[in-house]
Amino acid sequence: MRGKKPWELLLMRRPREADFAAGAYVFPGGVAHAEDSQWGDEIGAAAVRELFEEVGILLARGGGRFARDRDSERVRTLVAGGKSFADALRSIGLQPALDRLVLLTRWVTPALLSRRYDARFYLARLPAGQTVRAEPGEVTDWLWVTPERALRDPAITLVYATQQVLESVKGDQDVTSLIARARRQRNVPIVEPRMTRTESGWEVSH
Repeated sequence: MRGKKPWELLLMRRPREADFAAGAYVFPGGVAHAEDSQWGDEIGAAAVRELFEEVGILLARGGGRFARDRDSERVRTLVAGGKSFADALRSIGLQPALDRLVLLTRWVTPALLSRRYDARFYLARLPAGQTVRAEPGEVTDWLWVTPERALRDPAITLVYATQQVLESVKGDQDVTSLIARARRQRNVPIVEPRMTRTESGWEVSH
């Protein structure tokens, strides 16, 4: 997220040939890898790694300072040379800034689907001195957008979960209040949508 009023979220468009959410705008994300477990919080570390791999934002720090664009470029070069993301971070004295992730909600795909996901949606501020660098092949477009515009713009195709997450945050006045609200949650909501067959086809609700 970035900005104060109006604040914006980063959405990226998936390739039309993608297995999941083809052609839709979604939040950066992916699946956990074995290397993510070495940081103590496998899911959070996976979120940091996927954020970097898809849109080039490096949520990491080291030596009392936060990573900037030049650090992102060094990590990108090391990974291209064969290092894992974790090893690349360590080699330049960085580690994932897991404390900058704030869990907002958790979504589990409907039980009727054969391919299911258990997805966590985190909030995080865009680090100062960093810019988006989307990964060709995984991202065909990206934009900073207010939740209100993303929900009303017919050119922005959204999957159900993304739409509902945007609906849940559109009333927050600024990033600070949104993050504070998420941190106050005693129990992070787990949403498992229902699929119902109707005369016009399957409908998703929760």
